[in-house]
Amino acid sequence: MSRVVVVGGGISGLAAAHALATGPNPPQITVLEGSPRLGGKLAGAELEGVPVDLGAESVLARRPEAVDLIRAVGLGDDLVHPATTSAGLWVGDRIRAIPPTIMGVPVDPAATVDVLGPAAADAVAREAELPAPALTEDVAIGRFVADRMGSAVTDKLIDPLLGGVYAGKAEEISLAAAVPELYAKLRTAPSLLAATAELREAGQRRAGQPVFAGVVGGINRIIEALEKDLTARGVEIRRKLAVRRITRTPAGYALEAGPVPAPTLIEADAVIIAVPATPAARMLADLVPAASAELASIEYASMAIVTLAVRKQDWPAGATGSGFLVPSVEGRTIKASTYSHAKWEWSGEAGGELAVLRASVGRLGEEYVLQRSDEELVALAAADLGRAIGLQGPVVGSLVTRWGGGLPQYAVGHLDRVDRVEAAVAAEPGLAVCGAAYRGVGIAACVASGGKAATRVQAHLATVGTMAP
Repeated sequence: MSRVVVVGGGISGLAAAHALATGPNPPQITVLEGSPRLGGKLAGAELEGVPVDLGAESVLARRPEAVDLIRAVGLGDDLVHPATTSAGLWVGDRIRAIPPTIMGVPVDPAATVDVLGPAAADAVAREAELPAPALTEDVAIGRFVADRMGSAVTDKLIDPLLGGVYAGKAEEISLAAAVPELYAKLRTAPSLLAATAELREAGQRRAGQPVFAGVVGGINRIIEALEKDLTARGVEIRRKLAVRRITRTPAGYALEAGPVPAPTLIEADAVIIAVPATPAARMLADLVPAASAELASIEYASMAIVTLAVRKQDWPAGATGSGFLVPSVEGRTIKASTYSHAKWEWSGEAGGELAVLRASVGRLGEEYVLQRSDEELVALAAADLGRAIGLQGPVVGSLVTRWGGGLPQYAVGHLDRVDRVEAAVAAEPGLAVCGAAYRGVGIAACVASGGKAATRVQAHLATVGTMAP
């Protein structure tokens, strides 16, 4: 039987292993994870007895990959959708309604007045008078939109809505990678406003279809369910075994893992590398130097999630919806807050007399914020929530989760870089890469990336099988 090693036990690696294990002629599969636990950026805990997600807390429901996987590992009955997705923007002295946008790019200039002000809203309206964008190459979405609609749009809409997804800077994020459907429209659309209006209309045709989905008890439950499913299928999972080097052998690949003085050597017919870009670059340095160099240039941002429990009797009556986003120009510590108890019905029920909410802290270039102690971050988050929504009651419980180097940055030209990486890796038979560093940071995109890597390896093994005597 062929042997495949998956390096990395995050959602991408586990999805790749599941695709292999459930596909045709499943090989012998080993998953190697360097840390003591599986799941990568998917993690969970309990706060005052209430289950909470410490990383991602939902999946994109309009893509099938993550929802299909949730069902495949036996969590279909626990699949739920948010009770509310009505988020606001903390601008100035209050929370304001987010106007209709495509990832922060306005659709209706008149609807932006409350957030941007009359003059800036008028500048948005005049965008239609500019020459057609006629994009032929990738651009930074923040800079491009600022040039056409004014910097206020980038600062107060794109920064919180899109920059928050990557914990990055809107002025540096690739339009083609972050909002590919808008990038495609801007090749032929007469204006940016025309492109967003067309995409908005297409979105309205999907009205009634949930955008996001979660799991009762937390989306992190996918990891435990995946581990159970994979183990039952004979997949070997080894923790605390970090791979340092991968080399080609006459029969396939050799992986060097564990401590340098006493390394563990593992042989495989095929390998899937499902770790962040930086460690992937180290593993590929000798094997695929061209891919290694490209991966080493991908920057990562660090951030933290501050999860709080407060008494429901202290919850401000005016704090409605699912939470709010905060533009960086507002100078606040927190960049967003989610009212978990309101967004997820199961969280509100599990909390009893307690309301659970979370706030995100830190962006690219703001590592200094994360150098504060847990107690300081909790106090700063609580103070911001007091100013934003009038939350004054005591914090009953708190958890601070730090994600150092947690989110890859999709700089201009990112998709071209990924094309070069994948082309270089494809030259090595039976080798594949997957993860958040490539074509999407969300769970659904990572599951899709793992599936694509598994398909590549399956094709290689089938080819080798037909050549065997």
